[in-house]
Amino acid sequence: MCQRPARIILNALLVHCVLLSAILTTPVLAQPSTPQTLPAFLGKPAPEFTLPDTEGRTHQLSDYRGKVVVLNFWATWCPPCREEMPAMERLHQRVGDEAIAVVAINVGEDEDTIFRFTGDYPVTFPLLMDREGRIVEEYPVIGLPTTYIIDPAGIIRHRAVGTREWDAPELVEELRALLRE
Repeated sequence: MCQRPARIILNALLVHCVLLSAILTTPVLAQPSTPQTLPAFLGKPAPEFTLPDTEGRTHQLSDYRGKVVVLNFWATWCPPCREEMPAMERLHQRVGDEAIAVVAINVGEDEDTIFRFTGDYPVTFPLLMDREGRIVEEYPVIGLPTTYIIDPAGIIRHRAVGTREWDAPELVEELRALLRE
């Protein structure tokens, strides 16, 4: 008798998760694949954070002051995030010694889940963990992936909802232009 209500609750949760996923990914899927753009956004200081990476090291946003920061919010279960991650890695490799940092914040998952993900999608830039979802609440994230571009002074300059080819020449040039301002 107790199992039946539990099954109903579990099914209801599953339906809610599927609906939430559909709602969150709809704006992402609606993004055009070309041209690659970065719409202007906010112009206010980026909220500070302190988060661990998958190796247990602590990162703060202020660690990246003086650099353009490509700050990506993502999750392993998100198909558009999986599509976008290789382009973020290519960007990271392309800008190597320049003052452009690629940082990704995983929303709600643990080291083991992320580690399994990186077996299929290897990355060399920091993967931070927002297990409780505190930081994602401080940034207006509509769906995943959402990426913020933060200028060297720590000001949010752009927000990109949905996937981008981050190594596309026009996007790389926009990031470099922020360094010259």
